[in-house]
Amino acid sequence: MSQPITITNEEILHQVKISCKIPEIVEQIVTRKVIIEAAEEAGIKVEVEELQKAADQIRLANKLDSADDTWNWLEKHGLSIDDFEEIADISLISGKLANHLFADKVEPSFFENQLDYVGVVMYEIVLDDEDLAIELFYAIKEGEISFYDVAHKYIQDTELRRKGGYLGIVCRQDLKPEISTAVFAAKPPQVIKPIVTSKGVHLILVEELIQPDLNEKFRKNIISNLFYQWLNQQIEQLK
Repeated sequence: MSQPITITNEEILHQVKISCKIPEIVEQIVTRKVIIEAAEEAGIKVEVEELQKAADQIRLANKLDSADDTWNWLEKHGLSIDDFEEIADISLISGKLANHLFADKVEPSFFENQLDYVGVVMYEIVLDDEDLAIELFYAIKEGEISFYDVAHKYIQDTELRRKGGYLGIVCRQDLKPEISTAVFAAKPPQVIKPIVTSKGVHLILVEELIQPDLNEKFRKNIISNLFYQWLNQQIEQLK
């Protein structure tokens, strides 16, 4: 039977280096220091009850349903209880700092960028042959074949084929400009003329356009986006 392999901290650091992870790790360290310093300047404090709640959320996110699960997870990642509390602490501080900096900027940002948040319920088939895409487009328009039948025949990805090319609700900002322009000019439900991009020829069914609603989930997303933009700016200034 082979002997157990002993791995030292020096070997772990060496592996990080030869895996070209040093820049990524350094940026994470700088990010954490920026957050902590900004939180201290803002007078942000963490209460024991808040820390416990943050720790519970981490356990939930990692499916740590019991004390044994938690201990095994800590051991797997080489973490102590203090390390776990530090993870919960920085997570909580980040959220509180983000709210402190940007809670009052959500509505101005939302209205300024409202067009970017408009969503579309869409189905997509990407083909290699433009002539075929145009032929299929007109066949669908004339009712000779359904979009679903085309999707079932030409989509290679199994799961996407089963869904008939359904992509769900997609935001304008997540679409290529050439696709976005055509999609948001459509009058749903409508199949739009094939669009050529670097990925291929896109045959798209626009089912519904969805106007953005500034609900709590959306509010949190905007705060998160503004916070990460701010963080990136802070890190760039330190380079």
